[in-house]
Order: sequence, then C-alpha cells, then structure tokens
Amino acid sequence: MTNQVPTCPECGSTKTWKDGIRQTNDGDIQRYLCRECGYRFSKTSWNRSKEPERVQRVHRKPLNMLSSLLSNRQICASQTTRAKNLVEVETRTENQVAGATKYSGEVKSKLFEFAWWMKKQGYKQSTINKYPDVLKIMAGRQVNIFDPESVKGAIAKQETWSTNSKHLVVNIYTTFLKFLGEKWDPPKYKQVTKLPFIPTEAEIDQLIAACSRRLGTFLQLLKETGMRPGEAWSLNWFNIDTERRTVTVNDPEKGSNPRILNISSHLAARLELLPKNTEYIFRNTQTQQLRNWTINFSERRKTISRKLNNPRLLKITFKTLRHFKGTTLYHKTRDILYVKETLGHKDINNTLIYIHLEAAIFKTVNDTFSVRTATTLKEAEQLLEVGFEYVTELDNVKLFRKRK
Repeated sequence: MTNQVPTCPECGSTKTWKDGIRQTNDGDIQRYLCRECGYRFSKTSWNRSKEPERVQRVHRKPLNMLSSLLSNRQICASQTTRAKNLVEVETRTENQVAGATKYSGEVKSKLFEFAWWMKKQGYKQSTINKYPDVLKIMAGRQVNIFDPESVKGAIAKQETWSTNSKHLVVNIYTTFLKFLGEKWDPPKYKQVTKLPFIPTEAEIDQLIAACSRRLGTFLQLLKETGMRPGEAWSLNWFNIDTERRTVTVNDPEKGSNPRILNISSHLAARLELLPKNTEYIFRNTQTQQLRNWTINFSERRKTISRKLNNPRLLKITFKTLRHFKGTTLYHKTRDILYVKETLGHKDINNTLIYIHLEAAIFKTVNDTFSVRTATTLKEAEQLLEVGFEYVTELDNVKLFRKRK
C-alpha cells in the first residue's frame, strides 16, 4: 500500500511527487507535492488517520529568506578554477525567485480571486477551470496580464494560434477585465465555423476497445447519447437507470436543455460493471478535472493509431463523438427537430449543420422527398413542427420538403 500514489487533498489530482520524509515521534512519514496546484501534504492514512495533514502551498513557504544567505561560503572550487562566492550565486537566484514570487504571489492570488468571482457570478465549473488556466499560461510567458496592451501584443504574436483560439482568449481576457472593473479595446478576431471531422463507426469502436474499462465506457456513452464531455463527466449514479436503459442530463452545458436519453443494453451492462466508490460515475472526486482524462485518452489514441497505422484516429476527440451522433441520428430519422432535442440545442441553427454532413457522408442528395406548400404563417409553422424544411417560395407560396 505504501507504493500507492496518493490523491492531492486540494485539487484531487494524482500527479504527486514524493517530497522527502518528515520525522515524527511515531516514525517517518512520506511527504508529497502536487504538480497541479502546488500543495505539499503528508499522507497519514497509513498511520490510522483518514485526513492528510500539514497542507500548505509551496510558494508560501519562505525558502529564500535573506537571513539564509551565507556570504562566507565558497562553492564550485577546484584546483584549476577560481572559487565562486556564494553571495554571487545567491544574488542571481534571488533575482530569479523575485520574479517567480511576484508571479506566484500577485498573479496567482488575483487569479484565485477571479475564479471565486466567476463562481459567485454563476459560471459553470468547466469555465471556471479554463479561464484562469489560460491567463496563468500567458503570465508564465512573461505577459503582463494587468496591461491590456501587453496582452493584445502577445495574442498578435501567436502565429500558431487559430483565429478561433485568439477569439477565445480575447473573450477570456474581457471577462478578467470585467472582474477587475476595467475595459479595453479588444482586437477583432471573428470566430470561424469549421466542419467537424466525422470518423467511421469502426474507427470509434477500435478506440473504445483499446481504452480501459472506465474510459471505454465513457466513450461508449458519448457515442450513443451525443452528450457533451462535460455533461457526461458530471453524471452521478442517480442519473442512470440501467433497468429502463436511460440517462438523465440534469446538468447541461452551454445553456442546453435538460433531457433523458436512451442507451443500449450493452452500455447499461458496462455501466453496471463500474465500481461505485463515489457518487460520480467516472470521476473519483468532486474536484477531479476532465483534462486528466483527456490526456489519458490522447495517449491511448496515439498507441492504437500507431498499431493500426491509421492517422485518422488522431483526429477523434471527445467532442467528435457528439458530431458523429448528430450526423448518424439525422441519417436514420430524417428528423432535424428530433436531433435538436437529442443534442439539447436551444437554437435549431446549431443543428442544421448535420443535414449538410449527412448528405456529404452518406450520399443522400438524391433521396426522394415529400413536398408540402404553405400560404400562411400558421401552415408554415405546422410543417416545421413535423420536420419539414423550407426550400423556396414561388408565386407567394412557400415550398417545404421532408425526406421519405
């Protein structure tokens, strides 16, 4: 049991280092350092205690006090090279640490306040996790996030970023300035709509088979329901009814509608086999983040892509399975309103993309249609409600069609 990697008590991450031994009257206790949030803690559950102790942030520990500088020490001495005075080395170290302290102190403290402000404003937890992380990365690249012009220049220099990425960063920084009570003249980066990649069902099944039981079940759920990754990540055992084979999405993302979705008996059986150690189906703790799973999935995807010599697998993401569901569901039903309700869209314009994808992938452009006409607004509404699509207008008569 002593070889087990402990979970960080602050953020729930399993990315922890061994950080020395702490000597106590009861014996030596292993200390750990979290690589995600910087907390140092001692795992004492092996000493009949259930809680970790001595929790503290690493950047708050006074490791570089002036009183610790020893000016009369010599280091790096040899017979052929001149000894370097420790004060010179410590001076360079102090300058580096001073910059790091400013970053970890002022910036990290402000980002923590920003996250708490977003929490109070009602932002989703996934958004709260993402926005400060983006600003943290920019600050780590020597960008002054308190200076709008510095941020604007840094965004302009990112030649490898897509226009959509720059548009997202601009929105994130605008929100940060709103938190600070400031404004700026944001750069004009328009979001570009791109058609998603739609893999074959065989390719998706290959990835599912290559993943672990829990991750494979997660992918199977996304494939069958088309829910967003964050929605599946938030599911608890009360949302699953394996007897009726349904999944309830009561925590939708991006303003979507809550919904009840059907699942196959195969997926229901896979869900029943998962351990029920926590209230959540896929994550171990409430603070565990989806990005850890994304990294794990990325590694598995690379492995199976090399084994099968299929680079197309590298383009499959969690969200790809949602697009796959929307496209195949429209191909089976020819009912765009049903697809809209299944995916939880509030605006049908977000769903219309699957008509184009389905026609291109399944080559259904020559299918036969049922045609209806409407001369009044009421008649047009009735046709749209049953899945007819508006085509054109001739002699003041609106023409609608629906695949048979």
